[in-house]
Amino acid sequence: MSEDMELADYLAKGGKLTSPANVPARYRAELMRLMASFVDSELAGAAGFADRINEAPGLSQRAAAARIVAEKFENAAKVLAVMGDFGADTRRYAAQHPWAARMPRDADIGQTRQGGDMRLSVFHSPITDWTDSVVMNVLMGKASLLQIEELARASYQPLAEVMREILAIETRHATSGIAALKALAGEPGAMAAIQTAYAYWHPRVAASFGAARSSRFEALARLGLRHTPNEALAARWQQDVADLFTDLGQARAAD
Repeated sequence: MSEDMELADYLAKGGKLTSPANVPARYRAELMRLMASFVDSELAGAAGFADRINEAPGLSQRAAAARIVAEKFENAAKVLAVMGDFGADTRRYAAQHPWAARMPRDADIGQTRQGGDMRLSVFHSPITDWTDSVVMNVLMGKASLLQIEELARASYQPLAEVMREILAIETRHATSGIAALKALAGEPGAMAAIQTAYAYWHPRVAASFGAARSSRFEALARLGLRHTPNEALAARWQQDVADLFTDLGQARAAD
């Protein structure tokens, strides 16, 4: 049996790798791609959200938004450190890329990555105002929790450990976003703007889960880097956000 077959069997049975020294080339390439996508998405997401902080309606909301931005940069730094163990040039992430750059609001790029980074396609869409940012944060926050849970089970143990730390942080972000959304929904006339933002962001966040029945997922699953198919994660997300926004509308109607 070849070393590659032995490794595949080991990973398929839940085995873990613990350092760059015992990671083969193909595994390294896929692992680095996953980490780069996460880091780039955190940096782009934080940069885009930062522009909306001063539009929050009060000081407590601005402080909460600022903490989210700061913690997203910290999350990116944690995973970037793992990439650095593989020899990645971590310095290029400091200030050498336009993370706040966005495409036109009406651009329809689906799941296609753009530009010179690995951010998820949703982070190429611009946020227009505070309501737009809150709705996007809630929808993407729900998606991020599912996606980070996947990485927290990854077969590369150092990444899994970091992702478990990040999961707790992103859970707080999601809770903060839902609180901001409920506060917005209580304002007169706010539901129309919330619904408009929901209609815009929902398909763009949905695209972040990737294609159903993906051959790439199968390849990653064989390496222990993924566990739950894209379509299963997307279905869980769809139900989560449907329940949340249904309850939100019912609560507003009852006022």
